Amino acid sequence: MKETMRTERETFLETDRLEFATWTEEDRPLASALWGDPEVTKWMSNKGFFNEDEIEARLTQEMKRQQEENVQYWPMFEKETGVLVGCCGLQPHSSDEYMYELGVHLTRDHWGQGYATEAAQAVIRYAFEELGAKGLVAEHHPENEACERMLLKLGFSYDRDELVEQTGKMHPSYLLQSPPQR
Repeated sequence: MKETMRTERETFLETDRLEFATWTEEDRPLASALWGDPEVTKWMSNKGFFNEDEIEARLTQEMKRQQEENVQYWPMFEKETGVLVGCCGLQPHSSDEYMYELGVHLTRDHWGQGYATEAAQAVIRYAFEELGAKGLVAEHHPENEACERMLLKLGFSYDRDELVEQTGKMHPSYLLQSPPQR
């Protein structure tokens, strides 16, 4: 289980159960634990899995995005145990400044426990309050009904279907133009 534990690191965002950090070079085992699981990546890739090179590229992409854009899909850990829960965060959306895409990837052990919603709520607040987001978009694999329910619960509205190159499928796309009321 050591490979899925956080090392001592600075966190910048937290919820009742979660702490968010940023990906580092030392996080290869964590990235492999998350993106190396075909049950996680079946929603992200047309072949259903990421090989080691793709996991490495994804980790590098996240670190570069943090350095250049000050956002990434941040790794998040259970406060109580330090175990990796997954990642949740933002990436710039299109060329429209202050529009971000929200994304969540959870380790299989943490599905169905409310972590995705809890993490997404924190990231949504961060996007609007700290980054001055004008709006957020999110999409999901057409067969991922749990993600659809979560986005609607978070206040997103269906916008349109978009072709996602990585899966080769039309994904429902949603929009959130203002932060939900607390």
